[in-house]
Amino acid sequence: MSRPVPPPLNALRAFEAFARHGGMTAAAAELCVTHGAVSRQVRALQETLGAPLVVGPRHRLTLTPAGAELASRLSLAFSTIDEAVSAARARERREIEISCLGTFGLKWLIPRLSGFLAAHPQVKVRFSESHAPVDFARDRFDGAIRIVNPGQTSSRQEVTPFLPQHQGPVAAPGLLPPGLTLEAFARLPRLHAATFAESWRVWSELTGVHLPPAEVDREFAHNHSMIEAAASGMGVAIAPWVFVEPDIAAGRLIAPYGFALRPSQFAFLRPTGRKDAAVDAFRDWLVAEGAVSPPPTPSTGPDAGTRRGPPPADRTSTAPG
Repeated sequence: MSRPVPPPLNALRAFEAFARHGGMTAAAAELCVTHGAVSRQVRALQETLGAPLVVGPRHRLTLTPAGAELASRLSLAFSTIDEAVSAARARERREIEISCLGTFGLKWLIPRLSGFLAAHPQVKVRFSESHAPVDFARDRFDGAIRIVNPGQTSSRQEVTPFLPQHQGPVAAPGLLPPGLTLEAFARLPRLHAATFAESWRVWSELTGVHLPPAEVDREFAHNHSMIEAAASGMGVAIAPWVFVEPDIAAGRLIAPYGFALRPSQFAFLRPTGRKDAAVDAFRDWLVAEGAVSPPPTPSTGPDAGTRRGPPPADRTSTAPG
């Protein structure tokens, strides 16, 4: 006996998304279609079934008992489909796409990535560079690496911190010769990236060091450009430790006042409830690598032998004491 022909899958998917989100707009965002497209699919589904699924004013629709029951069963069915697809992918070579901060990828992630690929040869990792806020209802990558502040969570995202964030001033060794006074340090050109223009202010708040306005202020589009400018002697940059660790180890940069711990952390984000063994493995690898990542080096600049961290603030002037 043949099965009855089911309603169109697109209509069922649109109705399930509407019921789960409680609105057409959120459903449309998840499905990457317009509000009107979701509305038409829900209306077409009602006509196909010959039963009302939603009632109420256009902007305050609610589910009928029949609609609520159908939505519940559809959610279970789509979840089962997702699990079956994930299981099938897990048995074959799997490609995952990870959205990542560009400089973090260049300086920390890619130099370590061979370890993950050797341990998981069936997984291919593709990276896309971005620092934009993550919205998995809109974005189609499997996971993302971002800097996350305390309390910055979403019910749609599973957030796994894996690396603390330290930041401090870095410069080329020739720009900070032995005996350089702190007043002279305050007069050096200051570098910052457009993606984190407030870096000097944040460092000042973390350390209590209040510098006078910069005599020369130079902006770069990205952190990696700013770091290269610092290494070339163009000025002093405030940079995260994990971005400059290789350059400090190579002697291209020094950190005159060490690195201050920020409350934010590097974290791996993924959609809540989406099962994927390859993404699980990548997340767990990040956590393990973060646990063994070297901590910041001690101060190497002026008075490094007697001071840890930045100089004390001079409360009688705007220059460091």
